Amino acid sequence: MHAVWRQKKLVLGCTLLMGVLGAGYAFLAPKTYEVSSVLRPAAINELDALNRSEVYKLPPADALAKVGAQLDSYEARLGFFRSHEQLFTAFQKPGQSLEQSFEDFNRNSVNLILPDPKKSDSLSSYIRLELQYPADVDGVAILNGFVDYAIGSEREQVGADLKVIVNNRLNELKGKIDAARANYETEKESKIAKLLEDDRLKRARLQDELSALRLQMKMERTNRLAELAEAISIAKSMGIKTPTTPSSMADSTRSGSNQVMRTEVNNQQIPLYFLGTEALEAERTALQQRTSDDFTNPRIAEIGKELQLLEANREVEVLRKRGNEDIFLKDVEPLRAEVARLRNLNIDMSNLKLVTVDRRAQEPLAPIKPKKPLILAVSLIAGLVLGTLIALTRELISSRNQPVPYSSLEDGRFARRERKDDEPLA
Repeated sequence: MHAVWRQKKLVLGCTLLMGVLGAGYAFLAPKTYEVSSVLRPAAINELDALNRSEVYKLPPADALAKVGAQLDSYEARLGFFRSHEQLFTAFQKPGQSLEQSFEDFNRNSVNLILPDPKKSDSLSSYIRLELQYPADVDGVAILNGFVDYAIGSEREQVGADLKVIVNNRLNELKGKIDAARANYETEKESKIAKLLEDDRLKRARLQDELSALRLQMKMERTNRLAELAEAISIAKSMGIKTPTTPSSMADSTRSGSNQVMRTEVNNQQIPLYFLGTEALEAERTALQQRTSDDFTNPRIAEIGKELQLLEANREVEVLRKRGNEDIFLKDVEPLRAEVARLRNLNIDMSNLKLVTVDRRAQEPLAPIKPKKPLILAVSLIAGLVLGTLIALTRELISSRNQPVPYSSLEDGRFARRERKDDEPLA
């Protein structure tokens, strides 16, 4: 300390010299400014219309995270750099490409700060974006413009995602409606085919029944003619010309008064030849002249009626003449309602507020670099330390150059012998 005090002028000179150098650097070094912008989650009502669409869910925290990812995106920053080259002329150096200049700006100038998840003292989530820039750059316009650019890009992305989701949902609903329409067409054609098949089957059965009835009636007429021929032969042999009964024939052989009225009760069928030849021949002639036996059986008329009804199936005609068949589709009313709702959605995201810009960048009051008081203090301390080291070094050198005083302890026992270079140590 005595040695330093004796050289106090040297120490003070070094301190002042370093202070002057530090002050010169502090006042002559390029100034660097810093601006910042803070984003916070948007209010719930800002995203209510989007979330109530039941198509795209975007809570405010997720919207803030999406915007933060856009702010931190290299592609987004490069896109803003390319679209606003006039703001970055100070960062473009001769001999560097546009991407190289942007890389230098992106690495050293922009900083994204997120809240520490380990700390619970923050009232809400936020995103802080800081920009450091030299004095000849409009940092406020760059930061505010980039924030607006990132928010706009994310808004366009959300709108594009919503549009794609809505279109995909509409295509899905259209596919379901088309499937229901195809199913309806299949069911209708199947029903028509079944109805026509039933008509053909019923018509064939009626035709078979009609043919069988006509054959039956023809056979009955043939049998009747045979019976009539036999009865005529018997009546001729018995001489019966007019209808009579067995009792009447018995009484005709007796003599007596004819003023007698008889009543005959008999549960037996009278043979056909008692009708007489005249009646039997008349019936046979009529049967032989008959061209159709259909009128003799009422079932023939019923079959004709049913066949006439089967000529045209009104249900099939109605099914084929349907105009708007979509109204007959089953279980498509909810799908159509969903289609109408999706088509009426407002997909214009130009006014969607994803985040709240809590603080926009403003002109700084002072530069952050160089920090003049700190540089001046460090310079003075460095000068003081340097002067002290120089003073101590000079004192050490001067003390070695002074002669060594005589010592009474030096005698023959402690005589120092010079060692030769090639002599080994004892």
